[in-house]
Amino acid sequence: MVTCYLRYVIDPYKLVEFEKYAKMWIPLVNKFGGQHNGYFLPSEGANNIALALFTFPSFAEYERYRQDSFKDDDCIAAFKYAEDTKCILSYERSFFKPIFE
Repeated sequence: MVTCYLRYVIDPYKLVEFEKYAKMWIPLVNKFGGQHNGYFLPSEGANNIALALFTFPSFAEYERYRQDSFKDDDCIAAFKYAEDTKCILSYERSFFKPIFE
């Protein structure tokens, strides 16, 4: 199992647009066999940092999702929405192995 952690630097004046973008991706990750653990928008503290967490059964399945997402019409629309609105200034992606015991 692998959990992807995304840390976004967002335009704080485009929070509504980023939230729409986030809501586009939750069902898409699930569609490709992952489990979305949610987006986390700024509340207190920094007003330009948002997070997302989602899990796939393996890194290979995550990589398959990444490849397939570039060919999926709904994913392409989500990528384009972020590009058009410029709600995301930058992001970084890291991977973690969860421990439950």
